[in-house]
Amino acid sequence: MKQRALLTPAAVTLALAAVTGLAFLTAPASAPAVAARQEAASRMPVERSLLVCPAPSSSDIAETTYASLTPGKADGHGAARLLTKDGKAVLEPKEPGKPVGATASGAEAPALTGVAEGVLAPGWTAQQTTKVSVGQARGLLGVSCTTPGTDFWFPGVSTAKGRQDYVHLTNPDDTVAEVDIALYGPEGLVKGKPGTADSVIAVEPRSTVKVLLSSLAQDAHLPAVTAHVTTSSGRVGASAQIAEDGVGADWLPASFGPSGSLVLPGIPADATSVRLVAFAPGQEDADLSLKLAGPTGPISPAGNEQLHLKAGMTAGVDLGDVTRGEAGSLLLAPTDPKRAVPVVAALRVVRGAGAKQELGFIAASGPVGARATVADNRTQDRATAPALTAVGADAKVRVTASPGTEGGTPEVREFTVKAGTTLAVTPPPAPAGGKGSYALTVETLSGGPVHAARTLTLPHDGIPMFTVQTFSDDQSTVSVPKAVEDPSILVR
Repeated sequence: MKQRALLTPAAVTLALAAVTGLAFLTAPASAPAVAARQEAASRMPVERSLLVCPAPSSSDIAETTYASLTPGKADGHGAARLLTKDGKAVLEPKEPGKPVGATASGAEAPALTGVAEGVLAPGWTAQQTTKVSVGQARGLLGVSCTTPGTDFWFPGVSTAKGRQDYVHLTNPDDTVAEVDIALYGPEGLVKGKPGTADSVIAVEPRSTVKVLLSSLAQDAHLPAVTAHVTTSSGRVGASAQIAEDGVGADWLPASFGPSGSLVLPGIPADATSVRLVAFAPGQEDADLSLKLAGPTGPISPAGNEQLHLKAGMTAGVDLGDVTRGEAGSLLLAPTDPKRAVPVVAALRVVRGAGAKQELGFIAASGPVGARATVADNRTQDRATAPALTAVGADAKVRVTASPGTEGGTPEVREFTVKAGTTLAVTPPPAPAGGKGSYALTVETLSGGPVHAARTLTLPHDGIPMFTVQTFSDDQSTVSVPKAVEDPSILVR
């Protein structure tokens, strides 16, 4: 039997050189070629989006409105549906740029999960707004439906008497999600009640669990608490629903961060009481400067120019009527830029007085980025009040009002926001001839970064019922590397 001749490494190299070209053997890839490969990645629209909406209310007289929009215009195929756990469609958008709405009554309205695909996926947004006219949970409760995740921070919850704070956990998947909730008060980690230590909350597939936070704490009288929600398996949508005796009710979304600097945008101009709650999750104390970005520039709240946060301990600061008749945003930054300690934060905001008070929350939010949308805006009586804040540099911003859910023509306007200021967009863009609710989309054209929020006010019986939703980058595109032909791979 003949033996095969074994090729030496040199022979292999020569053979490959004959195929791929001698240049690849004699010189490394040129700098332009490397740059071309690095720049080959491009931004492409996402092809699938998932949203979770919590159960709106336990009140029999609750009236809930749902609204949804995929911003922009696009040709092609797509589908989107918000569904109950038994598969009933509540909202079913048909094309980008046209919002859809639906309503529900009473305490039976369930949590929703939804998926958008194709041209309806990039930037898909949904909002639920609930009005409860009387009772302990009376108020206007608004929340943007969120992407499920594994880690959430809720500074500003409470276990105090007169508060009913729940965390809603919604599992959109087909497997069980295992969730842990840790509470941190002014003295650090809050001890659990006997039998609750190290307990894991199991959220069954496609279901929702409501957790009363005071049931987890041995000390049920803590006015300022931070809740940390994490999953050991699976993922959930998480939102905190808060009702306060005599003051009102609203949703508290998860805080952006932890981050060394935070922006809490869109404090209403007529806020009568503003309270900041902040928390430093790490091992280091945080020293923060507080500034209010108003219409003419940032100012330091008198007597509250700085805040010292002890690591692992929740702190609260009463800022009073800090806006003094002009909408503003609170800016938190390290006092020493070289020593930025990550923190999370939220604001408890009250409008009105006495028996006519109403409660709302503003969590620290990320920048608008390329584009962000909030649905369910109303045209009557200036119900919608957007506010734009530029941080770092002047910014040029485009704001688009979609058609209404019952028709109308979109309106597009552009604004320049000076660095360190908050611009109250009055009157806000609204669809011409539009009926029903509409969506607002904010795009950063240059400068910034830009942070934004809108206040929705629906008065009832002399009570300035309101809710504030922030705008955050809709993450409608993803980075997709492009394949680049590179024959040199054959000889590496």
